[in-house]
Amino acid sequence: MKKFIPGELIDLSHVIEDGLITYKGLPAPVICDFLSREDSKKFYEEGTSFQIGKIEMVSNTGTYVDCPFHRYADGNDLAQTPLEHFAELDGIVISSSYTERLANDVSLLEGLELQGKAVLFHTGWAANWNTEKYYTNHPFLTTATADYLKEQQVKLVGIDSHNIDDTSGNRRPVHSILLGAGILIVEHLCNLENLPKQGFRFSAVPPKFKGVGTFPVRAMARVSSEQKSITL
Repeated sequence: MKKFIPGELIDLSHVIEDGLITYKGLPAPVICDFLSREDSKKFYEEGTSFQIGKIEMVSNTGTYVDCPFHRYADGNDLAQTPLEHFAELDGIVISSSYTERLANDVSLLEGLELQGKAVLFHTGWAANWNTEKYYTNHPFLTTATADYLKEQQVKLVGIDSHNIDDTSGNRRPVHSILLGAGILIVEHLCNLENLPKQGFRFSAVPPKFKGVGTFPVRAMARVSSEQKSITL
């Protein structure tokens, strides 16, 4: 039984490190010094040094958010998406183990109040992060599930899997439906088992880039301070 502490912050992001492969076929990030501490010493008084890092990476790296521009040329990019779409969203966890099913169908959502919420699918797939198993035969949402989430007017949909769509083919209907409706997507989440089913606020805020539809986030949840300690 886990006790959830009111106000507690729970980190839901994977660590991004040099050489990490998030998606097969995309280059790994290169993380290094632009200015090392040793080299910086020549610019400052004795005993003072700084490090300035350099990062080269594609935007689909680590735990990241997709905005409409990722799929649609006329959709909102990171800079155009209102901040309230990224932060302090009322959250709900939908649990469905990948050992029981890969296709997360609409039956998982029946009878739930979803409007305006961040809906996070906990499949357990994050346990395979940074292994060969992670990239194929992963959990995903069905087209019917995406249609239902759109009808329910959710704000954001997240998953702790390699992709919210089935990647065994070249269709991406879930991305098309959700992003077409202005619903954000967060992929490659982790630690969802540490959240209560409800009673938390979810945030996944990227930098304010123009002309970019996807970028890494520090996804997190804050257990509601309005509730008493929750034990589940």
